[in-house]
Amino acid sequence: MKKTFFYSLILMLSLSFMSFNCSNDNDELNNNSQQIAQIESVAKSGTWRITNFNDSGQDETADFAGYTFSFNNDGTLVATNGTNTVNGTWSITNDDSSDDDNSNDDIDFNISFPVPETNDFEDLNDDWDIVSASSTKIELIDISGGNGGTDMLTFEK
Repeated sequence: MKKTFFYSLILMLSLSFMSFNCSNDNDELNNNSQQIAQIESVAKSGTWRITNFNDSGQDETADFAGYTFSFNNDGTLVATNGTNTVNGTWSITNDDSSDDDNSNDDIDFNISFPVPETNDFEDLNDDWDIVSASSTKIELIDISGGNGGTDMLTFEK
């Protein structure tokens, strides 16, 4: 039963991604709204850990070892390792600007931790583009407009 549900969920998400990519400009906002709701639901389901954080070619995954991340209904984001807790915010929004190299109408996974620039969590602050999202993995990417570096961030259950 659980296996059937899991495969049904994966199929539904896959079809949603395909329909989003095949839509025309008039339907883009509606499809983005549906996809945003689906990804929000996935993110809010349980706790996540960072399994890959690559900051412009440097693997910084170890900076977040032992931390779990909870994307809460009220837009708060909590990272904790049992001893330390870092609070922030998150959202998923429709981005119709041309500030990145992807299409003009994409979805951003926004993360913000109000920490000093020297804090490791500051590196996560961005309006990430969503590469993929499933019930167990969320892959994000950011291509910097300033230095052209590419950052990659993966959350997994």
